[in-house]
Amino acid sequence: MRFNWILGDTADEKLHRWCVDLEYQLRPKIVKFLITNFESLEACSDFSCFHFNVDVIANKITVSEQTPAAYRNAITTKFEQEIGTHFSTFL
Repeated sequence: MRFNWILGDTADEKLHRWCVDLEYQLRPKIVKFLITNFESLEACSDFSCFHFNVDVIANKITVSEQTPAAYRNAITTKFEQEIGTHFSTFL
């Protein structure tokens, strides 16, 4: 799984440390979400094909276009409802 960070122009050391902390909070929640929502991930059992955009400016997490279309289409709506729109709970 890969995170694409959207930080804006004012990224400093404090923000980078905050992002590391946030990533440690996000990873287990997203892994649990993926396990729950996919019975079989034959081609991507290690979740390496999943990419997520973490937009710190807009306070949202989305499934990236870099995620293969079949997986992206299968999870986008539910992901946005369960994880993406609850970004503030990770702050």
